[in-house]
Amino acid sequence: MSEIPYFGEKLTDVTYVERLGVYGIVSRFDNSEICLIQAPNGSFFLPGGGIERGENQESALKRELIEELGVHAEVGTYFGQADEYFYSSHRDTYYHNPAFIYETTNAAFDQAPLEDFNGIFWFDVETAIDKLKRGSHKWGVQQWRSQL
Repeated sequence: MSEIPYFGEKLTDVTYVERLGVYGIVSRFDNSEICLIQAPNGSFFLPGGGIERGENQESALKRELIEELGVHAEVGTYFGQADEYFYSSHRDTYYHNPAFIYETTNAAFDQAPLEDFNGIFWFDVETAIDKLKRGSHKWGVQQWRSQL
């Protein structure tokens, strides 16, 4: 079994809050562009987020896609887990974020997003990788791209 990649610095004198997250790669134009979310602080992320109690990865991703993009999509290929260690100044909390990365298929932008505070942007794959804040998200896009 391969080792799970991790990003960020895991400090030994810090207590981390674990936050399981699931993220999707939503593409268009024959996989030449992918969709990113821009948070109010200007940072870019893959669409997705925390897995809530009672949800599995697939149901959490489908919920997050509707909330953030207004998209109904199928959950496709699983690319793996990458862990992220980071400090959130907004929440004054250290997080350990195991990130589960999936491809999405048959994405239908058929309603308004339920959340109205994020920006929705499309970028070519290289630009998207450069813009993504989290190393785990960059890793996920690279895994997806390598299997095209």
